[in-house]
Amino acid sequence: MSQGKYQAEHATHSSRIGVTLIGATFVVLALAPFWGDRQTLRLLAEIFTFVALASLWNLLAGYAGLVSVGQQAFVGLGGYLLFALVILLDVHPIAAILIAGPIGALVAVPVATLIFRLRGAYFAIGTWVVAEVFRLLASQISALGGGSGISLPAAVVIAMAPSRQLREFETYWLALALTGAVLGAIVALLRSRHGLALTAIRDNEVAAQSNGIDVTRIKFIVYMLTGFGTAMIGALIFLMKLRISPDTAFSVNDWTAFVIFITVIGGIGRIEGPIIGTIVFFMLRQALADLGSLYLLMMGAVAIVVMLWAPKGLWGLIAERFGWQALPLQRYLVLAPKTEQPGGKP
Repeated sequence: MSQGKYQAEHATHSSRIGVTLIGATFVVLALAPFWGDRQTLRLLAEIFTFVALASLWNLLAGYAGLVSVGQQAFVGLGGYLLFALVILLDVHPIAAILIAGPIGALVAVPVATLIFRLRGAYFAIGTWVVAEVFRLLASQISALGGGSGISLPAAVVIAMAPSRQLREFETYWLALALTGAVLGAIVALLRSRHGLALTAIRDNEVAAQSNGIDVTRIKFIVYMLTGFGTAMIGALIFLMKLRISPDTAFSVNDWTAFVIFITVIGGIGRIEGPIIGTIVFFMLRQALADLGSLYLLMMGAVAIVVMLWAPKGLWGLIAERFGWQALPLQRYLVLAPKTEQPGGKP
């Protein structure tokens, strides 16, 4: 029996359906300003930012194994870069968001050089300490309001668009575009050869290193990329808020605890997990918001139940039970089609 040649493919029937549904959903969301009211647009924009933040944290912790509890450092950094560039250097807010990304990646270099000396729980604590240092430094910048914070000047806000409605449309589309860019970049990375290395690191870091993968280098690159994306999303978040202060910019609850909750219940180490987790998070927030201080307790209880019932997250449970894959990342060996040679022989 002759042996055929095999080739690797990403897509399956379920992933093709998933990509089609995601594309259709993106089109519907892009048209939201024409069918949604102001409150709906603001809620959707907030959802987009959490999907992006959770996806970046999932790349960092779920694939690279870097469990950070200090990503609020880059959220706050991006927010303060936006205000500094706009107020002090008269940069357009959208341009400031784009500039915040590369600066976030540059700042990630010395931070990674320092905290990569730590391992496990010490690494997690180190990231939180770095975020606290950033918060203390921000509170000393008197030109940006010091400890009490500062608001964007009205002239800057008005200059973004001629009307309030157009400004909200512009901010909404920017949030959707940035989130789409973050998800697209993560998918492209995970489908590349570096993605194979990250998958190997996720499954077994020791085995990956023994097979010649430069684990430290890959982790360093991922940390820089997450710093890049998180700083841009942070700038966008505080453009929507129009005001910033050290406590809100570097809030561990808002920008790290909730993000970890989203990723864990959705499915860590899976590209679809943060999307599912964000939907569940906002549904719970809307349903439990009236409970006051019990709100966080209920959220914690939900997280415990999900971790006990579905240790790999909700999407992990679905994927294992039904074999569904919304975004094609895994590679499958299939028999390559035969090609005829010039002489007519296969």
